[in-house]
Amino acid sequence: MKKKLWCILAFWGLGTFIVQAQQWTPEEQLELFGYCEKGLLMKELGISEETANKIGQINYWATLQKLKIEANTNDTFATANEVNQEVLKKYKALSITGDRAKGLISRMNAAGCSITQLRFNKSYDTLSKVQLVAAYKTKFRKKIIDQLGVNGRQADMIIDAEAWKQKESSVVAQIADSDFNKIRKSVQLNKEHEKKLALIDLTEQQKIQAIEFFIQNQL
Repeated sequence: MKKKLWCILAFWGLGTFIVQAQQWTPEEQLELFGYCEKGLLMKELGISEETANKIGQINYWATLQKLKIEANTNDTFATANEVNQEVLKKYKALSITGDRAKGLISRMNAAGCSITQLRFNKSYDTLSKVQLVAAYKTKFRKKIIDQLGVNGRQADMIIDAEAWKQKESSVVAQIADSDFNKIRKSVQLNKEHEKKLALIDLTEQQKIQAIEFFIQNQL
């Protein structure tokens, strides 16, 4: 159920940092695989974590080979297609064949997912957390109670968690987009926000609604 929270995409005209796969080193791309594709593949293909990790290592190997081809230093493969054919063989050894295997190749260097995204509103930079909480309560407290079916205490905790996330996000946003640490910090922040929501005694659906609410509603 936890993965469901990260199926929410934040493309609502806010300041959203979205990863670009081609920026990263093979090692960083493997780390990104762990944040995003790994869990998705376990669910989609019904595979174990061990098998998912092996897929990540295969993709890492393929990325290294393709970089060597680009640098004219690969003594084994001449083209990316040759590498892909070898990848299919490696997938087959994991009992992944046909369209499923070809599909894995097409998303080998996927850009990212919701948990790696940094969502923030730049217009909130001038507000302290206390001011942001007060503004949220004035405009949205009753609406949150009505739409999410929560009580006043829960609404206040949801608002406090969102205000915390907005202020922390504005700090992480200062990291250069080309710095992979921005990805790491975004993941850490999103996971911490999820922990805060977990303390509010919400259903999984209410957690999703709480995240969506502040994507759709701005001061």
